[in-house]
Amino acid sequence: MTAVPLRDPARIQALARAIEREATQPWTIMEVCGGQTHAIVRHGLDEMLPKTIELLHGPGCPVCVTPIEQVDRALAIAARPDVIFCSFGDMLRVPGSRTDLLATKAQGGDVRVVYAPLDAVTLAKRFPEKQVVFFAVGFETTAPAHAMAVEAARRADLGNFSILTSLVLVPPAIASILQSPGCRVRGFLGPGHVCTVMGTSQYEALANIFRVPIAITGFEPVDLLSGVLSVVKMLERGEVGVDVPYARAVDPDGNRSARELVERSFEVCDRQWRGIGSMPKSGLRLRPELARFDAERKFDVAPIRAEESTRCMAGQILRGLKKPLDCPELGRGCTPENPLGATMVSSEGACAAYHRYRLTEAVAS
Repeated sequence: MTAVPLRDPARIQALARAIEREATQPWTIMEVCGGQTHAIVRHGLDEMLPKTIELLHGPGCPVCVTPIEQVDRALAIAARPDVIFCSFGDMLRVPGSRTDLLATKAQGGDVRVVYAPLDAVTLAKRFPEKQVVFFAVGFETTAPAHAMAVEAARRADLGNFSILTSLVLVPPAIASILQSPGCRVRGFLGPGHVCTVMGTSQYEALANIFRVPIAITGFEPVDLLSGVLSVVKMLERGEVGVDVPYARAVDPDGNRSARELVERSFEVCDRQWRGIGSMPKSGLRLRPELARFDAERKFDVAPIRAEESTRCMAGQILRGLKKPLDCPELGRGCTPENPLGATMVSSEGACAAYHRYRLTEAVAS
């Protein structure tokens, strides 16, 4: 099979011209995934589109939507002398209500960056005198790896391993956005990586219920512009449904083994989203029979509550109501070194993308 030139300038320009030819009226499209947002801003794809096409940035960054109270729960656990607290690196700078995991580590907390949840299981075996906690943050994409860690701990009968769960689901977020007051979104670029695990059936249901077109796409310029072209064509023709320009990675049925693994360990629950609020049936939690691996219960941190910064516009940005350039704090009161919210420190955060690639424009404005 011939490799697809996913960054070929000629092909990118051809797709941009095709989009311009197809778009006869204004359309607003939201990319769901934070990785897509970074690719769009990094490559200037939004600036290549005709003025009739506007791209909005959605809530598809799991670090960004992890609620501040869950970060505070993580901080309370990580500060305990009997705990080894494990996390992916992108959570260390996410601000809680007063501090972050990196500062907790500097103050003596045993906070460790791991590259996979199973690494935390290995630590639990090595240090039986310690409680090892893994911060399970992510969408459906990472849920199988978290489920695998819990299953490994169960098989090894590890009483000193648990996970602090902040797993969220994409389809309920899309439904919430479409039902929110002031929503301008007419079509979506769906998250290709999520659909490699879950398949496309949930997105087909969303398209039919809300009468919107959805293109499941990837993260390279050609992927993204192919997705935009697909959505624009459907919008212009008055069509709804799901198209999969990312077919090289996405099977409509997803990965059955991964889905079954997740279903054995987790059940659907209501979940709080940072800057957005509570959304019904939008998260995953451990099943009751696995409660001994639930860090929230083990350390009794569920009562912790926290308030969002009133200066942070992340919630409006994640819902597609505002863009980072609309925020007066961008690059001034909010920077990667002193962030007001997670969208500035996450590797997939929209504010981080604009700070890195559009800061000169933002400050000048």
